[in-house]
Amino acid sequence: MLIENLFNRLEQKESRIVEIRRHLHEHPELSFQEEETAAFIADFYKEVPIDEIEKDFGGQRGIVVTIKGAKPGKTIAIRADFDALPIKEETGLPYASKNEGVMHACGHDGHTAYMLILAETLAEMKSELSGVIKIIHQPAEEMPPGGALGMISAGVLEGVEAVFGIHVMSMMESGKIFYRSGNTQTGRARFKLRVQGKGGHGSSPHTANDAIVAASSFVMNCQTIVSRRVNPFDAAVVTIGSFDGKGQFNVIKDSVELEGDVRTMSEAARTLVEDEIRRFVKGLEESFGVEARLEYANDYPVLYNDPEITGQVRAALEEADIPEVDAVVETEPQPPSEDFAYYLKEKPGCFFYVGAMPAEGEAFPHHHPKFEINEKSLLISAKAMAAVVVRFCGEEPI
Repeated sequence: MLIENLFNRLEQKESRIVEIRRHLHEHPELSFQEEETAAFIADFYKEVPIDEIEKDFGGQRGIVVTIKGAKPGKTIAIRADFDALPIKEETGLPYASKNEGVMHACGHDGHTAYMLILAETLAEMKSELSGVIKIIHQPAEEMPPGGALGMISAGVLEGVEAVFGIHVMSMMESGKIFYRSGNTQTGRARFKLRVQGKGGHGSSPHTANDAIVAASSFVMNCQTIVSRRVNPFDAAVVTIGSFDGKGQFNVIKDSVELEGDVRTMSEAARTLVEDEIRRFVKGLEESFGVEARLEYANDYPVLYNDPEITGQVRAALEEADIPEVDAVVETEPQPPSEDFAYYLKEKPGCFFYVGAMPAEGEAFPHHHPKFEINEKSLLISAKAMAAVVVRFCGEEPI
């Protein structure tokens, strides 16, 4: 049986998946700077019987590999990202980062490792496969505007009927696969506000116009957006992460800069929050007589998993009966944002999760300097995506 043969081959290559993951973990590179990582991926495919490889896809180090099955079927795309984060690693692992201040603290090294070995195995078995599989190795997921947009603009989804991705999750139980239908991960926006008042001496506030007071009013007003403007059955978060008001204790600041982060679980909430923030900024100028300059940027959209395809993914995973998987579980919405959402705005598909909680010790969240995954999740990821490929590349309608 095809799926059993695929699983057997992947099991035999598990140690190579781990080896590749550890090599990449030692050599992380930041978004849009992944020169060595892209070269490593391209070199891997030199000995693999793929049908086509496109390097520097979209002019940003992306790599797209095409594998054509011998039998007619659908064309799908499967994606793995490969960038790292500006974090100093504190894991103490023997394969810890050798690039000071840069770390694979989100699992993208694992995504790339499982995808490389899966692609190799699919290529070796293409005489038994149906359809066409596009392997998307994407850079720069972590940094807006993200690598997905450039690859989409360059045509990576042309001819593709559905697109799929996996994320390993350090805070989800190992041995389980998680899915969700519909709105699944938040959309994101970021903003910067400069409030310009008039400086002065702390003893004479009447001769000045205190930018800190005006900016503080804005911060407090923002907290009412979620509690009083957003539908309570929707979800939104507004965070002021930076407030640069440092000065002297007896000096009234003439200007303040602050930066914020917005997460929403629907496009309606996304629009509402932006409108409210702009309204508060305008109100600052009228109420306090200051000048307020706002820079507001929407980037990653809400990640929406097609309900019908997600149901088929769940069925494929359950029917595959992966030995290492205890259960396929519906999960709650996930707060982080993800640029895979851009692919799902263009084509139907599903982004799902593989539990990777370490078997021993404390589990740390993504983007933490002590982040680590259970490497058994890598074989599970490879098998899970293999099951999806076999299911969706057949001649039956997606």
